[in-house]
Amino acid sequence: MWIGVSGYLTFATVSTVVVPLIFPQVKWYYVIVAYIFAPSLAFCNAYGAGLTDINMAYNYGKIGLFVLAAVTGRENGVVAGLAGCGLIKSVVSVSCILMQDFKTAHYTMTSPKAMFVSQMIGTIVGCIVTPLSFFLFYRAFDVGNPNGEFKAPYALIYRNMAILGVQGFSALPLHCLQMCYGFFGFAVLVNVVRDLTPAKVGRFMPLPTAMAVPFLVGAYFAIDMCVGTVIVFVWEKMNRKKAEVMVPAVASGLICGEGLWTLPAAILALAGVKPPICMKFLAS
Repeated sequence: MWIGVSGYLTFATVSTVVVPLIFPQVKWYYVIVAYIFAPSLAFCNAYGAGLTDINMAYNYGKIGLFVLAAVTGRENGVVAGLAGCGLIKSVVSVSCILMQDFKTAHYTMTSPKAMFVSQMIGTIVGCIVTPLSFFLFYRAFDVGNPNGEFKAPYALIYRNMAILGVQGFSALPLHCLQMCYGFFGFAVLVNVVRDLTPAKVGRFMPLPTAMAVPFLVGAYFAIDMCVGTVIVFVWEKMNRKKAEVMVPAVASGLICGEGLWTLPAAILALAGVKPPICMKFLAS
């Protein structure tokens, strides 16, 4: 117990000094307030994750974003809100991940102490690898370009939420709220129809969340999903039992393969190597 408390107080002290130096818009007392409320939020998130396997850290971070953005004011509210959101989300998310690791340790009969030590080692390694990975991406690719491959859609979303917290609804474009209300009602209606109608009808109802993804990351994601769905559909028609067993493994391999290729792609981009062929869609 005392190790956890002393460690938390140590990191809170370091953050209180370092965070305002990195983000001058964030006052030191904002950091202290965030660290005071973070343990209770972390407990709630860890408890919920233990029951549902759902990480709600981003939602808790959004609460901190709106509060800090509104309190700080128009001049520095956007940066302060985003920094506070990241601070609270990081603390709350770690508790959720630790809870999930403890559940895994329970299933595999692994020592909780060994799992905790592994978590500490992973955190230390992450503190070194994560900044290096970020700067590798930042230098090799055009991150944040809405027309590029790495659009960073969540950066735009969170920035707009911070602006909304500072300026209120007046910062939204014309008829934005009306469109939000309309699509919110559409999503609720589609889910109600899918859940209340027979399975033969409900399976043709679209998933609003899946419909929203291409709006954030681009149409290429929808094309990938379509190709994968067609492959799975054909596979199930040919051999359903084998498909049910092998589809998760194939999907995991595709995800890992694309993720691992990012590092060679970044190195080639830094070296100025351009692909010999590319595909581009132009307006008709």
